[in-house]
Amino acid sequence: MIDTKLLEILACPACRGDVEYNTKDEKIICTECGLRYPVRDGIPVMLVDEAERPAE
Repeated sequence: MIDTKLLEILACPACRGDVEYNTKDEKIICTECGLRYPVRDGIPVMLVDEAERPAE
């Protein structure tokens, strides 16, 4: 689980959009561009190269 205060200050590094945490997939998802960032050992990996692209 990701702390809600952390989610409030995190932003997508690709577009600077807001992010939300998906508990089912354990991913942080950008609400603007849809990139999905992994969370490893409870630590968000906010690197564009590590992100999954949204299905088009």
